[in-house]
Amino acid sequence: MRFAKYHALGNDYLVLEPKDCPTLFSAEAIRKVCHRHYGLGSDGILYGPIERQDGTFGLRILNPDGSEAEKSGNGIRIFCRHLLETKLVKEGQEFKIHTIGGIVACTVFDGGNRIRVEMGKVSFRAPVIPHVGADREVLGESITVNGKTFKYWAATVGNPHCVIPVENLSSDLAKTYGPALEVHPNFPNRTNVQFMKIVDRKNIQIEIWERGAGYTLASGSSSSACAAVAHKMGLVDADLTVHMPGGKIMIGIGADTSIVMTGPTTPVGIFEMHPRVTDQDVVL
Repeated sequence: MRFAKYHALGNDYLVLEPKDCPTLFSAEAIRKVCHRHYGLGSDGILYGPIERQDGTFGLRILNPDGSEAEKSGNGIRIFCRHLLETKLVKEGQEFKIHTIGGIVACTVFDGGNRIRVEMGKVSFRAPVIPHVGADREVLGESITVNGKTFKYWAATVGNPHCVIPVENLSSDLAKTYGPALEVHPNFPNRTNVQFMKIVDRKNIQIEIWERGAGYTLASGSSSSACAAVAHKMGLVDADLTVHMPGGKIMIGIGADTSIVMTGPTTPVGIFEMHPRVTDQDVVL
């Protein structure tokens, strides 16, 4: 079975094409393929392009725990790079990708080193995220995990996010509180978690705990959600840079809270994985 591996600021994905695997394998096998020791190692699998009748490139995004994500900004950029590498799209040509979190318009520049994605509109409304409780925008509410209470903003850009502004940012915040926040009952479908520091009106810094993946060096959807929250709070301009441990993503915010994300991708290699039948190896 053939996989193409790429990373976007250290957030790595394996691309698996349906022509090489017509039937997607089990959640257990996905976990083993993504495992850093027993498999190829990745933050997820991008399954596509899936044939569609609407002119878009169909894409399914599988988390390393075997669950499915609605949308992934880095995953989408990586998939764009793969479409360019396999000559299904051309540089400078706008095309659309269909995810279960919505359709996004994309353009590849500089040989795939710069990819622009229109991520869609951010919503803060509870039923859309989804978030428990009355129909409202979830802005600056309190949440308690592991004996500590935070103020958080909830948002969706096709997938759920819990954004917590802090003055002192560290990776330990995401690693310590992220697991409990991800599964907090306020979020029926679990949530991505970001701790965010405002640097100035054009820069924010975030640490990320990604739903289904854990601590992550970078995330496009997290960058989008955090930028939208910071702008909603009135603390940043409409064009800003999001700084993460893996690198930087540029975000533009429209008057209707639509998000345009621009960032790089990097090919890693092509891998062949052969089925084996043992307790520890991957069974495909």
